[in-house]
Amino acid sequence: MKQLPTTTTGLTGNLTVPGDKSISHRALMFGAMANGTTKIAKILHSDDVTSTINALKAVGVKISEANGITEVVGKGVNNLNDPWGPINMGNSGTSTRLLTGLFTGANLAATIVGDASLSTRPMKRITRPLSEIGGTIISDDGHLPLQIKKSLLLPVIHQKLTVGSAQVKSAILLAGLAAGADTYVTDNFHSRNHTEQMLPKFGVEVDYKNDTIHIPAHQELQATEIEVPGDISSAAYWIVAGLITPNSELTIKNVGINPTRTGIITVLKKMGGNITIVPQETVGEPMADITVKTSQLHGIKIAGQIIPSLIDEIPIIALAATQADGQTVIADASELRVKETDRIKTVSDELNKLGAKIVPTTDGFIIDGKVSLRTDKIHVSGHTDHRIAMMLSIAALVTNGTIILDDDESVKISYPTFFNNLEGIV
Repeated sequence: MKQLPTTTTGLTGNLTVPGDKSISHRALMFGAMANGTTKIAKILHSDDVTSTINALKAVGVKISEANGITEVVGKGVNNLNDPWGPINMGNSGTSTRLLTGLFTGANLAATIVGDASLSTRPMKRITRPLSEIGGTIISDDGHLPLQIKKSLLLPVIHQKLTVGSAQVKSAILLAGLAAGADTYVTDNFHSRNHTEQMLPKFGVEVDYKNDTIHIPAHQELQATEIEVPGDISSAAYWIVAGLITPNSELTIKNVGINPTRTGIITVLKKMGGNITIVPQETVGEPMADITVKTSQLHGIKIAGQIIPSLIDEIPIIALAATQADGQTVIADASELRVKETDRIKTVSDELNKLGAKIVPTTDGFIIDGKVSLRTDKIHVSGHTDHRIAMMLSIAALVTNGTIILDDDESVKISYPTFFNNLEGIV
């Protein structure tokens, strides 16, 4: 439980956010599959990434850290070991879905379990396509635990995504790569492309034709060095904080700006946000310094193909919409209902407690602004969802009340230093 800080003078300063969670997971997994020792700088230290590290150790991979560098001693794609017991993925959907693909392709026998929240999340989206390409996975009606049986995959894999999920896409690509299959995945949703972007760094040939990704058969990964950029999903909280808090100017340093992740920048600029992007020299993923200044925002409609590029940022965008003139409509985001919580419900319930005017819909929100948020004492809850907890912490900045967050510990899932950073700028 934590009383959230407020400000009467605005927010100023520079921040550096932790390493990108999606990239950290993948760098560890690809390092495990590679020949040689991969060195990773600026990896995210969080509960979710720890789940990936522990899972890889359970199948025989040696991972250590010294002087800020994480070293992964790769075993090659064919030398992973069956784990001795169930692998607990905690709260991490990325660890679960990607490693289920990898373990299936690597012909392992493994049981995957997780916490109560993860055990409610849908896994048929990976078990079905993996079964179609030759895998055998037994589940509890599409939920954890998952029992992965030893199986040989088809030599040629063709899959077309039915949901805009980089996790599903990556699970199939990793399965095919581990199995040595000729793998084709069509992604008409243009979901996050960190897997396809990073694999060439490990020496893997990746081809593209229209919306189809092709990884030719029988490729081995070679160890490399990776620098993880700052996570734009973490930077999003400071971007919105700087835009909606009076008398503010913030710069967030070295943020990853992969085009499949920058939907939030596009949307906030359309809403009238004063956002300056200064690209930085990078190796691999593009990075930039992002400066934001207090802005008068206006409502817009957010829907369609942009949604996969900002799905994790919708809670904080919804907060921005409460401080924008006019109506904001967010649609085509039903994926929010199967995140760590039903985020359509939790965002609406918690912000409405503070005085927002949000109507939840089946696939998004109708948000009327601009509203003044509460000025009395009130308890809010992140419902153990890290993104809801951080969004509510930013909401407190534009209230004059006493806001008590019931579950501040959840930020450790993706951003353990969040409250330290927050207190450094108020």
